[in-house]
Amino acid sequence: MKLARTIGTVTLARSHPSMQGAKLRCVEIVDKIERLDANPLGGDTVIAWDLCGSGLGDLVGLAEGPESTQPFYPDVKPLDASIVGLIDDVSIR
Repeated sequence: MKLARTIGTVTLARSHPSMQGAKLRCVEIVDKIERLDANPLGGDTVIAWDLCGSGLGDLVGLAEGPESTQPFYPDVKPLDASIVGLIDDVSIR
């Protein structure tokens, strides 16, 4: 899982039938924990299926690759990333 911040919403004009009802977010991945409060974060920007109802600017947990589709099993979804958690606080000691 990676840390990311939601920076926008994605709207589809047409999509694969399995994407019906998808809430897609544009997220920026945290590339270094030292930059957690920076804007922009400095990491890659990806589109992710939002499973948690995140809002703009929320810090989220991001699953990528095959793990991003596990919440939909046994259905198959054409995804590469999904938001699987909303993060309240990060504490590094």
